[in-house]
Amino acid sequence: MTENTGKLWIVGTPIGNLDDMTVRGRKILEVADVILAEDTRRMRVLLSALGISKKEVVSLNMHNQEERVPFVIERLKKGAQIALSSDAGMPVVSDPGALIIRVCRERGFEIDIAPGPSAVSSALAISGFPGSHFTFLGFLPRGKNRRRIFRKIAQGLYAESVIVFFESPFRLTETLTDLLEIVGDREVFVGREMTKLFQESFFGRVSDSIERFGTSEVKGEITVVLSGRENQNA
Repeated sequence: MTENTGKLWIVGTPIGNLDDMTVRGRKILEVADVILAEDTRRMRVLLSALGISKKEVVSLNMHNQEERVPFVIERLKKGAQIALSSDAGMPVVSDPGALIIRVCRERGFEIDIAPGPSAVSSALAISGFPGSHFTFLGFLPRGKNRRRIFRKIAQGLYAESVIVFFESPFRLTETLTDLLEIVGDREVFVGREMTKLFQESFFGRVSDSIERFGTSEVKGEITVVLSGRENQNA
């Protein structure tokens, strides 16, 4: 077989509600010879829910990406259909996969995508902020590096952009407090456990969000959307 016989599929998976799995994405997982998964146990739970069994599921995470490259290339050379997925949402977006995709492209293998849910676009849409210009910061660093990013926002280095980022539930209140101190009391959307059974959508000022989340233990996956400067009241 030629070196570009196989195909790499980038497959989006639900961010919470399993019913959000696309029909096309399910078909690709069903026919894939190998599924690269951030967490093999979570992928097997998803496969079971979709009625898919007896699949070769191989771990691909931030720590083993480089060592997985030879395996992926060898399987593609033999004609394998490989599906790349993450725990939730789209691969590469604050998740592993970029290295594999880049190497496969350099080697001439075909790459295709079956798009699916995304916490970033979902939170931006439900926030009600203008989505024509936004900046995604991924997971924020801790401490002084996070505060440095907030100072850049306050100084207008992201222009009028809406800001989207992920945060740990354990650091949410601390992050919101820094945000209020450095950036100010802008409008903010906080999405917790989006599309899941106990999802919560909070909208208000940063000070309101501190009052809401600072008085109880916060659990689950958090996505924050901060309004751009043009959305502030005078």
